[in-house]
Amino acid sequence: MGRPHSKRIFGPVVSRRLGMSLGVDLVPMKTCSLSCIYCQIGRTPRTTVERRNFSDPEEVVAEVSAVLQSRSDIDYVTLSGSGEPTLEVGIGEIIRRLKNVSQTPVAILTNGAMFIYPEVREAVKEADLILPSLDAATEKVFQKVNRPHESLTLDMLVEGLEHLRREYTGAIWLEVMLVKGVNDDESHLHELARVVRKIRPDRVQLNTPVRPPAETDVQPLNQGELEAALRIFGPETEIIADVAPETRHVAATAAHEPVILALAERRPVTAEEVSAAAGIHLAETLKFLAALERAGKLRRTVHGGKTFYTAAGTAD
Repeated sequence: MGRPHSKRIFGPVVSRRLGMSLGVDLVPMKTCSLSCIYCQIGRTPRTTVERRNFSDPEEVVAEVSAVLQSRSDIDYVTLSGSGEPTLEVGIGEIIRRLKNVSQTPVAILTNGAMFIYPEVREAVKEADLILPSLDAATEKVFQKVNRPHESLTLDMLVEGLEHLRREYTGAIWLEVMLVKGVNDDESHLHELARVVRKIRPDRVQLNTPVRPPAETDVQPLNQGELEAALRIFGPETEIIADVAPETRHVAATAAHEPVILALAERRPVTAEEVSAAAGIHLAETLKFLAALERAGKLRRTVHGGKTFYTAAGTAD
């Protein structure tokens, strides 16, 4: 736990889909092609489809390797975080280097919008798992829920995912984020299920906003509504459930602070998630979070009956 604070590496965190996931930020905060209304790290100030060299591949791989050498419980190295990772021009080289230094699978958590470009599909071909999103079946809903860059359309996103499925030999788990009153009416769900079948992902995972979202009026579906949607999407579909992580009886120390703050900078986190990521007992975690809140380093909010912590310097 004494490793230096990294602006790129965060976690590992307990992921609902990936187990113990070591997160890697390849692009600066909120560098994204979409500005989804449910995003847990807020609005995108200016959407972009411009790919650039944001990160040095050698430095990224060195930082990841250092963590992997100290942790044997990591299930995936996940290129994700606070922006769209496929906007990083060097993502292909980073994936190749990671595969050369470790047997830990590499996953990409992406909004899927950049797969319309052949060079992006080529760059990600060596990843073990790609987790794109699709939240709309009509352009009107796409504009409302995902608020894309002006050059992007829903047809482009779907076409890119279809190309990806034909060219990519790894696993694709497609996430569908359902927002109450926005993309959850029955007719839209049937149309969305039809589009999903065209893409042919290995898994379809239904989700709903459970963390504080970008827009305060965004509301989640309840369990019954999610189960009704599940019946429409069919047998290859699952509802993503929150993980109740196990924790170890380890006392919190000052060395845990940068790890905790790195998590809270990326997204709102619960005490249970911090406990699992830092490897400390939940009771110790709660005391440590309270101390960081008193010191003005964390903010505490309640959303959906759960308590979340965010870094005090994180933009709303």
